[in-house]
Formats: sequence, structure tokens, C-alpha cells
Amino acid sequence: MLIKLKIGAKDNWQEIDIKPGTTGEKLLELYGGEEANPIFALKVNNDYEALSYPIYEEGKVELLDITNPATNLIYQASLTFLYTKAVKDVLGKEADTIVENSLNKGLYTEIIKPDGGFVTEEEIVSISSRMRELVDADLPIVCYKVGRSEAVKMLQEDGRPEKLKLLSESLNIKKIRFYILDGYRDFAYGLMVPSTGYLKQFELRPYRKGVVLVFPHPNAPHKLPEIADERSLYNAFAEQKRWDNLLEISYVSDLNDAIEDGSYKELIQLSEALHEKKIAQIADEIVKEGKRIILIAGPSSSGKTTFARRLCIQLRVAGLHPIYMGTDDYFVERTHTPLDENGEPDFENLNAVDIDLFNSNLNGLLNGEEVDIPIFDFIEGKKIFGKRFTKIDENQPIVIEGIHALNEALTPYIAKSEKFKIYISPLTQLNIDEHNRVPTTDERMLRRMVRDSQFRGYDAKSTINTWSKVRKGEDKNIFPYSNEADVLFNSYHVYEIAVLKKYAEPLLKEIESFEPEHAEAKRLLRFLKFFKTIDDHSMIVNNSILREFIGGSIFK
Repeated sequence: MLIKLKIGAKDNWQEIDIKPGTTGEKLLELYGGEEANPIFALKVNNDYEALSYPIYEEGKVELLDITNPATNLIYQASLTFLYTKAVKDVLGKEADTIVENSLNKGLYTEIIKPDGGFVTEEEIVSISSRMRELVDADLPIVCYKVGRSEAVKMLQEDGRPEKLKLLSESLNIKKIRFYILDGYRDFAYGLMVPSTGYLKQFELRPYRKGVVLVFPHPNAPHKLPEIADERSLYNAFAEQKRWDNLLEISYVSDLNDAIEDGSYKELIQLSEALHEKKIAQIADEIVKEGKRIILIAGPSSSGKTTFARRLCIQLRVAGLHPIYMGTDDYFVERTHTPLDENGEPDFENLNAVDIDLFNSNLNGLLNGEEVDIPIFDFIEGKKIFGKRFTKIDENQPIVIEGIHALNEALTPYIAKSEKFKIYISPLTQLNIDEHNRVPTTDERMLRRMVRDSQFRGYDAKSTINTWSKVRKGEDKNIFPYSNEADVLFNSYHVYEIAVLKKYAEPLLKEIESFEPEHAEAKRLLRFLKFFKTIDDHSMIVNNSILREFIGGSIFK
């Protein structure tokens, strides 16, 4: 008996008949279609599945390459597993890796050597060579699920105290995934590729005390990203790590302990105090340098609005009286808005801003002139003048927030000596355990999902559906200019996912299994299971960045 499948990707679909139990790998052999990029995973009836998954039901199978963000995470997890195995092969079984955070479009890792020293460049070359050997051998990466009791026993045998602690706290997790590669096994919450032969594209780059594990970016699947010394980003993550150590939170299990014993309330207060201290330091630096144009940019759901308002308050504490401006009032007339590749208005395009007028107004304000600042009528699609005449004092700063703020092309006629640029993003340092990271993009999507539901009338399905377009815009308009910033502000709170879970989990559960967004919802729900929930957030102050998303902000 055969079952029917509709198989393909994007606009290229065909129907085939297969035997029940046919795996994804075998399916690719039968399919016969030619895809532009290698396939690393499947979406079977709106669920993400590994290529080793056997198919028993009729339906739709979407082939996923590395341009899909979820598939990119699968590639990262598989490569990290291979990397850790190679480290142990080269440096000994007692050696281990710690995945710290994203950096240079890769993963910044640190290697724990048995002798306690730092990894050398020669050792990194040997580890890379061992990874190539394992890839060339195309060894199977075997996945199997076990119950809690067996998983506990296995983690005890393998000497994994952090993973054991996490599992003992996450009572709602009934089945645990383990993977085995050439005698090495580890726990993972996500999917992996079926064998090492899939992991051909990677590079190890020495950086500071550790190693950056580099892999293809979804926007350029056939090449490795170029090297960029993201020093400010590295320093921001290092600072967050110091903060987390101060708060005594290294992994999710530590946060769960704080929630369980009630000490999370003090944790929230300390985290908020650290934010306030950092914002005050930035304000002091602006005053010291005498800057008058403060430009703020960051990806979606970074908390830009709240940060800008709090910075204005700290500047006032320092004796200044800043004014706040956005770039939205400087849109070109609707009929002149550039179009995207689909022929739709592209409001995120830099040319959607009237740059000449914007710069003219700013220079006029800096020169002490009274300026007629426009108000954009979004219904009529045009600027209205004569409603907001503004003049500022000689030392009065202007705080500007917008997606292009760090791009020098937005303010080409403003003297560089007047500008102070700030990049803001929630840079997640808290990880599930040593090898399983919490992607910053997942945290931002949870923030946006909760805010969309609370204030914008969108459900989780809509947020997930538009997220790829949001990310595409960020890759084009924001991330390339992050190194232009004078200061990087990390808007992340170590406790926040435990708060967001209360709102996001029911929204994700509303997505039905027949809807295309179900796979992503299920992935996020699986990830959220590791976190305990903070139900009472009354102690979160009303000027917190997190209030911008969950409600109760004094700035809204």
C-alpha cells in the first residue's frame, strides 16, 4: 500500500507515491526535483522534522534548506555537536565546549581544557582538521528519545550536572532527545541532520579567549560570512556575562531556582538597577563629549522607544533639556515612496525618508533657528507643515530614534563631531546549558509576539508569518551599521523569558496544526518548556523596557 505526498519547496511542487515509513533522506532520492540549495530538514504537515524522520501519513512535505531560519538553527546545533565531539577527540574526553553567544555571524565558544589553559591556534587547527575527517567519513548522527528516568541515568553517567539539574526541574518534559556520534552522546532540545556529511560548510576562527564557529548565513547559503571584528558586540556580551555572574544566573536552571525560592523578585530589581546605571553612564558620556545629535537604532523589539525616553530623563538629570524626534514624520510623499521587489511600498527603504529636509531641519536647529518640523499624515500620505515650529538652545541635544539612525547616509550633512550613535538590542547571554543556546532572535520574536497581541491586535500567527520579512529588513538596514555605534546598549533582562512565557505560551497554543505557522509555534513551545513562569510581575517597574511589551509602561 502506497501513500500520496505533495512534496517540494516554494512554488515547485509535485505529487509522488511512497511506501509508509519512507524517511526524509530516501524521499529526497525519490523526489527527483532540483533545489538551489542543499536540504537539511523537512516540514511534514506543518511540523519540523529531521531528514531521518519516517513518514506514515499522507499530506504535504516541504523541503527546507539553510535559508529557512529554523533549518539554520538545526545546522548550528548539528555543527556544535560535531565541534564538541572533535574537541574531545583532540584534547581529551575531559575537555568540553561552552557556547556563549552569537558573534561575527557565527557562534562564539570557549573551550575548557583539562589543564585549565586557553586553547592555542595550533589546537584550533587540529580540531578543525578532526571535524573535516568526521565530515568526510559521513558518520551517522543517531537520535533517540528516552523517558525522564533513563535520561537522568544517562546524564549522571556522562557527568552533565547542569543538564541534569535542568531536567529535574522541567517536570513537564516527558521525553528527552539524545544524539550519538561515534561514541559521543549529548542531550539536545532541537533537531539535527542525519549524518556528519551534511556539515561541509564551516570554519573555526580564533577570537580573543575563544573560537568563533562560523557557518553559512541564511541570506548567503553558499559561502561563509566575511570576518568582521565586532568588538563592541563582544564587549556587550562580556558585560552581560559579568552581570549574570553578579546575579548568580548562568543557565536556565539557575533562573528556575530563583523563581522557585522567590529570590527572582530581588533578581528583577537588580537587573533593572543595572539597566538604569548603564543608561546613566551613556548620558554622562554624551554630556562629557558635548554631542547634540543622539542617534538610536536597533532591530525589532529592542525596546528603542523606552530606552530613548529613559535616556532623555538621564540627560535632564545631567542638566540638559533634550527634545525627542522620530524619522517617521520625514517620509517622502506617498506617491514617491520606493517600491519593493513585489511592487509594494517599501517604507523601510532609506529613500522613503526625505533626507534633504531632515538634514536641513537638524542643521537649522543646531544653528539656533526656528524650524517648521513637519507632521506626517499617514492617512493622506503627505507631510503637514505649520503645526510644530521648534527652536532649541545652544546646548540642547536632539534624541532621534529610527531604523536608519546609524547609517551615515541618513545624516550626511550633519557634522560627525555633533553625532553620538547608540545601537540597542537584547543580547541573550542566558543559555539552556553549555551546548544549547537561547537565540537572541527567538527572544525578540517573543517580545514582538506579546506586544502585537497586547497593543496591535495581531495574533501569534501574524507575528510568525511576518517575522522573516522583519529579519530581512534588519539584515539590510540595521545589522550592517551596528559597528558604527559609539555605544551598544543591551536591553535584555535575564529574567524576561520567564515573564514573556506567561503571555506567549497561550498565544502559541492557539495556532492550529493545519496552519503553516504551527511548526514554528511548536518549536518555540518546546523551547519554553525549560523555563518556569513568573506569574506575578507587579515588581517590574513602570519604566522597564519589558513594560513596552507586556504593558504597564509609563511611556505608553
